[in-house]
Amino acid sequence: MAKKIPDGFHTITPHLVVNDAKGAIDFYKKAFNAEEINRSTVPGAAKIMHAMIRIGDSFLMLNDEFPDMGGKSPKSLSGTPVTINLYVDDADHVFNQATKAGAQVVMPLADQFWGDRYGIVKDPYGHQWSIATHTRDVSPAEMEKAAAKLFSH
Repeated sequence: MAKKIPDGFHTITPHLVVNDAKGAIDFYKKAFNAEEINRSTVPGAAKIMHAMIRIGDSFLMLNDEFPDMGGKSPKSLSGTPVTINLYVDDADHVFNQATKAGAQVVMPLADQFWGDRYGIVKDPYGHQWSIATHTRDVSPAEMEKAAAKLFSH
């Protein structure tokens, strides 16, 4: 009997549409030490209809654009409202690795009031990634006070 949730998957698995899936897979390998699990191409074409990679303990699915089927990338849509959060052991190392691989800094890496060392990069395919390491536990009261101070300016 098939498992309802296959081994290795979590309840939520992002599935990205990119304008160059082959290039994106190569980028994610360089930027985030991704491991390619599989890829399927359109018969007789170079387009990837489905690929899966693993970053840390999580899978990420991706495919090339198929605009006629509603599959458009952030580049075709002029941006994305989504940020993928990536918790890592060393945010500084991964942030620098991602920028060296070609990611653009959206929000510089810094210690944040909620207890994470956190920054955001945009990959060459238009997807945003927040890179974080949890550095300290913050109570809800401390977080509310810090947020009020930040937004009072």
